[in-house]
Amino acid sequence: MSSVAVIDYGMGNLHSVSKALEFVEPGVEVRVTSDPALVASADRVILPGVGAMRDCMAEMLKAGVDKEVTDAINSGKPFLGICVGMQALLESSEENSGVDCLSHFKGQVKYFGDDLQEDGERLKVPHMGWNEVAQMTDHPLWNEIEDGSRFYFVHSYYVEAEDRDLVSGVCRYGNQFDVALARENVFAVQFHPEKSSKAGLQLLKNFLNWDGKI
Repeated sequence: MSSVAVIDYGMGNLHSVSKALEFVEPGVEVRVTSDPALVASADRVILPGVGAMRDCMAEMLKAGVDKEVTDAINSGKPFLGICVGMQALLESSEENSGVDCLSHFKGQVKYFGDDLQEDGERLKVPHMGWNEVAQMTDHPLWNEIEDGSRFYFVHSYYVEAEDRDLVSGVCRYGNQFDVALARENVFAVQFHPEKSSKAGLQLLKNFLNWDGKI
């Protein structure tokens, strides 16, 4: 039986993620846990996250999740970061006057700003709701998902990756920003696949059937 560890450090939408995984693949063993042994023995690992980056990073370091994430990524097993779980993989975030992150991807997490505009119209921050995602690479996690499909977002900060070759998906809200990063066995998304209806569930299904190779 396939197993997936959803890392619990007290800051993720764990119930929705675990239920979505069980829905797309009945029989999958979902471990919502911070136990290093359970994370290490799982076939796949997901790092979710919601809330302020300062609090998320503090809880990760307190629980030893930083090491669990590094070990999981280095193991070569499929790894998925979601929302703040994606942002945490970058080097730093502008949130909370600046927060150091886990530095698995070079780049920063930036604030949309208080005067975000599109075609002369002021946009609300946070960016909340459905938006189109343009696929920048041919990745296994995009299988059977149409380019330009809409996913659900809730965030005030966005990712700007330094290495543009890692960008697998982008979105536009006032400006273009990175919403999916991919490298070897790691895939990370800004949107919430567990809340993104058909396209999001297909992405989770793809993840559960992915061997971690591009």
